[in-house]
Amino acid sequence: MADDDLLEKVHSLSDLELAVLLCLVNREHVLISTPPAAIDDLVQELQLIASKTYSLQSVVVNCHPSTTLEDFASALLLQPQHTPLNSTAGSISPFARTDSYFALSSHSNHRSSTPLSPRTFPLSPQMAHFVIAKNLDRAPRVVQIQALELLRTRRIFTRTSVQAAPKQFVFIPVLGAASGGEAHVTAHLNDFFAVAHWHNPEDGYVNLDEAEDRNNGDDETASTESVVKKASNDTTPSTALISDIEISQLAKLSQEVQIDIDILRYQMNIIAFLRMHRAVAGGITPAATKHLHQLVKSLAPLHKLDFVTPALIGLAVKKVFLHRIRITEPEKERSMQWGSQLEAVEALLEDVGPEEVMEEVLEMVTAPL
Repeated sequence: MADDDLLEKVHSLSDLELAVLLCLVNREHVLISTPPAAIDDLVQELQLIASKTYSLQSVVVNCHPSTTLEDFASALLLQPQHTPLNSTAGSISPFARTDSYFALSSHSNHRSSTPLSPRTFPLSPQMAHFVIAKNLDRAPRVVQIQALELLRTRRIFTRTSVQAAPKQFVFIPVLGAASGGEAHVTAHLNDFFAVAHWHNPEDGYVNLDEAEDRNNGDDETASTESVVKKASNDTTPSTALISDIEISQLAKLSQEVQIDIDILRYQMNIIAFLRMHRAVAGGITPAATKHLHQLVKSLAPLHKLDFVTPALIGLAVKKVFLHRIRITEPEKERSMQWGSQLEAVEALLEDVGPEEVMEEVLEMVTAPL
């Protein structure tokens, strides 16, 4: 069971931070959606979450219909940093730094009358730990397939090299949509995202609001964008609210969670009812079943449990299937094969989305006592 200090930190997280944490624990990825007018604020909030909560370097990939494969691949990489090196009288030491005690010590036995001049050498580019793909649904299909290949193989090809994803890696498409059930990317890529999260702007932006308050207190002319940019590009290690060790601890605890046979039967009944629901055209895939199993086990330690409860399954279902369920067209609804009237079917399916389907199924399936 997780210690109280870790649980206290986890319970202080916002819904966005918790969605990212669950993906880091399971080494999966999350699709996040919000109304189109709020997408820029959401991107800035995620950048601050990356740097402040998890101490990860982030990049934002701005997608549009003319995005090319090269644009996408290059946007994933962090800007190369330049390492200052000292040179003396025509020789360069690869281990000397301008802040090195060995280079600047007054007790050195090899002092030169020639002043030290710093030289810089570029490091090879590396893929960011935290990738925010803004408007990925607008990118060409070939770019979205390239994103799927990145998530599947954890590497991507550029013109000059093969870039591997870091050990701690999360890929987050940020989409603008009227509701969470309407946010999709291309089919195979869509199914690869373990969970989806809908962010209502009325829920606020915890880190962004704190940054604005800090700016207003320190400098009335400072902008929030400058703070976000500094936080995401700063390469100086900072103290993360949730460390890598704590993430690994939660991952280990989730693997030890037990599922009773009655609970497992309840979980599979929900999946069967979703598949048979007359409004569902597809999306209840084997990958979704696997992700549901992962998520319910990773939620248990966050609630001080070493077993799964029906309530955890109900919570996980709403996250795993939100972006997957596709609503059938009235003309293709199965009862039309037996003479149903189109007008009646249209009225039945009116205003029915993934959210309504999941609520109805959770009410129909009886939970074990």
